[in-house]
Amino acid sequence: MIDLGAKPYNLDAADQKWVRDTIAGMTLDEKVGQLFVNMGASRTEEYLTEVLNKYHIGAVRYNPGKAAEVWDQNYILQTKSKIPLLIAANTEAGGNGACTDGTYVGFEVKIGAAPGELGEKYAYEMGRVSSVEAAAIGCNWSFAPIVDIMRNWRNPILSNRAFADDPDRVLALSRAYMRGIMESGIMPAAKHFPGDGIDERDQHLSASVNSLTCEEWDATFGKVYSGLIEDGLPSIMIGHIMQPAYQKKFNPGMTDDDLLPATLSKELVGDLLRGQLGFNGVVVTDASHMVGLTGAMNRRDILPTAIAAGVDLFLFFNDPDEDFAWMKAAVEDGRISAERLQDALERILGLKARLGLHKTPREEILPPKEEAMGRIGLPENLAVASALTNDAITLVKNKQPKNLPISPEKCRRILVVSVSGPQNPISRAFGGGGEAKHPADRVAELLRERGYEVDRHESLLDKLSKMSPEEQAEAVKNVYAGKAPISNLTDNYDLVLLISKIDGMMQPTERVMWPATKGTVDIPWYVFELPTIYVSTATPYALVDVPQVKTYINTYDDKPDTLESLVDKLEGKSEFKGVSPVDAFCGKIDTRI
Repeated sequence: MIDLGAKPYNLDAADQKWVRDTIAGMTLDEKVGQLFVNMGASRTEEYLTEVLNKYHIGAVRYNPGKAAEVWDQNYILQTKSKIPLLIAANTEAGGNGACTDGTYVGFEVKIGAAPGELGEKYAYEMGRVSSVEAAAIGCNWSFAPIVDIMRNWRNPILSNRAFADDPDRVLALSRAYMRGIMESGIMPAAKHFPGDGIDERDQHLSASVNSLTCEEWDATFGKVYSGLIEDGLPSIMIGHIMQPAYQKKFNPGMTDDDLLPATLSKELVGDLLRGQLGFNGVVVTDASHMVGLTGAMNRRDILPTAIAAGVDLFLFFNDPDEDFAWMKAAVEDGRISAERLQDALERILGLKARLGLHKTPREEILPPKEEAMGRIGLPENLAVASALTNDAITLVKNKQPKNLPISPEKCRRILVVSVSGPQNPISRAFGGGGEAKHPADRVAELLRERGYEVDRHESLLDKLSKMSPEEQAEAVKNVYAGKAPISNLTDNYDLVLLISKIDGMMQPTERVMWPATKGTVDIPWYVFELPTIYVSTATPYALVDVPQVKTYINTYDDKPDTLESLVDKLEGKSEFKGVSPVDAFCGKIDTRI
């Protein structure tokens, strides 16, 4: 029996009675259904009520839509469900994770770049803004904060989604975020236990391993999770990440072939998280379609193994009929014990009771719709992102001090060059990758508005895309024709400004994609020929591929306000205040030269 009177539930006797009486009154199908977090395929009332009535789900995590659409969806869900639902959003960067017209505040690394205690201020604000907007449209749970520690610059899935590479900084900012998001009744789920940022691989695409020793883990990820648990963290998301040192410590007979991702590991969930760290809250898996999980065993075995290992909620159906049947069969044949099922249900309903959902009339769980829409995009909340931008943009390297500041008098003629990585339209469709237009276009426009003569470089690849197949074939024959006298640059330009947008979301690597040409201006080979400034608007690790660049800046995103602030700082109208919270030099000697 779970201690529902202790942290993080803190329930009184009446609340605990509701939890246990409700469980006692459930059918087996209803108990099994509570273990699932559904990803809605539609927002129609017909679909939503069918899922509720057929699968008896305990929770939902949906893809963001307009605030009004999400409010309607969540109103249907809460008023039609027999038992109140946990409704989650990914408010990793602000209220935009709950609804597309919500307020973006900033990626974690951008908050980490705000100097000193300002980072804690912005982490709190990101939590607070997220909470106001998510709660307005009926959310009560968030898969945030991200508390991973970015120690491997090659990791493409974290990159700008980690606060820092220092566990003390990560803990301080995560605590601040947690305070903010709980103000409006949103329960945070810290992720991704046992910790990402050590391996260079993405759990979406492959296995992933946290290779720290037990002592190293205790001093880093252990410190972060222990601090948050002490503060009353209500839930944790388990990553599909192995942690061999602790798995073998708790199971000395284990071989390498026995290692499993944490999602399926009794050693990591039961012994480390529940036992050593004393976590009493809800544990939810990361998405169950990720290869880090699906590569471990048959799906019919994955579902019960996760619950039997100590996980309480299983994130996403694949096929609802199959998954539900496999989970139910495991309960019936004892692979999921009656005691383990009871514990999971008590934690799930305990979190719902902590939110007061059982005491609130269903029609009143959401605020009135008109009132709710008035909480989205409040001016004071929108202003947080602009203030953060001003404090976070980071001048990482400036070995040619004369490059800054710029002005029309000093460098009127500017060549703006765009730099990109592999494109992933699917991730962008779900909110990854920032703005659709390349930021080099907007920077060129801003500079023209401020009196500069600007040429926007068109690469050979850009030109090829406009050609017929016959023209492309002829152009490719002359691929080296881009070489030209250096005087073509020095006689025509006073400055080259490279604007980089390299987004590794859902890609094995997050690196630049150079055109297969030589002598063109795409690659900054000319840093000693004329002033050259390189700006990364996405990954904070772009310098590794342009170590020869002497002036390098990280903006952490390419939002319109960010690009305006960037140009202000280039012109010396405001100072660079940001301090990189990660090793932007990527541990390389040459990047510092």
